[in-house]
Amino acid sequence: MNGDPDLGPLALERQRCYAEGPKAAGSWPDRSARGSVAADEEPEDGAEMVGYDWITFLSDYGLDDNFVGVCRGVMAGIAPSARVIDISHAVSPQDVRQGATVLAQSVPFMPPAVHLAVVDPTVGTKRGSVAIEAGDSVLVGPDNGLLVWAAEALGGVKRVHALTNTAYRLPKVSKTFHGRDVFAPAAAHLSAGLDPRELGAEVGAETLRQLAPSRSRVDDDHIHGEVVIVDHFGNIALNVKREELESVGVVIGDRVEVRISGQTYRMPFEETFGSVPAGRLVLHEDSFRLLTVAVNQGRATERLKARTGDPVVVGRVAG
Repeated sequence: MNGDPDLGPLALERQRCYAEGPKAAGSWPDRSARGSVAADEEPEDGAEMVGYDWITFLSDYGLDDNFVGVCRGVMAGIAPSARVIDISHAVSPQDVRQGATVLAQSVPFMPPAVHLAVVDPTVGTKRGSVAIEAGDSVLVGPDNGLLVWAAEALGGVKRVHALTNTAYRLPKVSKTFHGRDVFAPAAAHLSAGLDPRELGAEVGAETLRQLAPSRSRVDDDHIHGEVVIVDHFGNIALNVKREELESVGVVIGDRVEVRISGQTYRMPFEETFGSVPAGRLVLHEDSFRLLTVAVNQGRATERLKARTGDPVVVGRVAG
């Protein structure tokens, strides 16, 4: 097939894929009728040919460079009707655990979608690339643990496919930008109605790379945990739940000790940061049900010098 010379390279790639690839152009049903098949089409091997109205996008790319815009441009060239929700591009560089945490927190609040996530410190190596079907969505990204917690948040892994079919990549794949060349095209094709099986062979869920879970533990009258997220406001979220704190006898209004970075800080346990005067430390439960150290109208991370992964001990002030 000879492409229209007036089309850009991404439009030509889309034209090529849908004319010469496993599916022909025009074979996909209207995504507004999700879950149904066009009247004049028969799904191959019993599969429903459905797409997704939405693509969500999470990365550590930041917004200072053109990485996010280029990935969005690739997706628009392949699936121009798809709508994109940017979950976050402020994940700390190469911090897979933070990315996995933010993604898992976010996907329960999203519509059925293709969830594209790229935090990929080993890009260009032999690490795998996968599409994970979970709930009524598909997650696309590197096989480095980034996607698994989100899949669990969506109800668990149903099927996993390796992204090995080169028909659904850009023609030239760089060693350092798989977000643009591999993951964004795969996400867009899925949004446009591609059956995930066309992306590559199915692989066992047990082969997915797993991150070690972040666990807290109650020890007598205190709880050992760690920092899981430091957010844009400088709040320090811990992997400690309110029930654990209450199990050692701490209730709203009590004063607690938080040991972190070799220092001990005393503060009240309150419902929200606004429960204390401006500039004061407080421990409260955040919107994702994690205990969080905050400074009302300030930045707790600057005062406590805390970073993701730092160990923390929380307990009631004696007496």
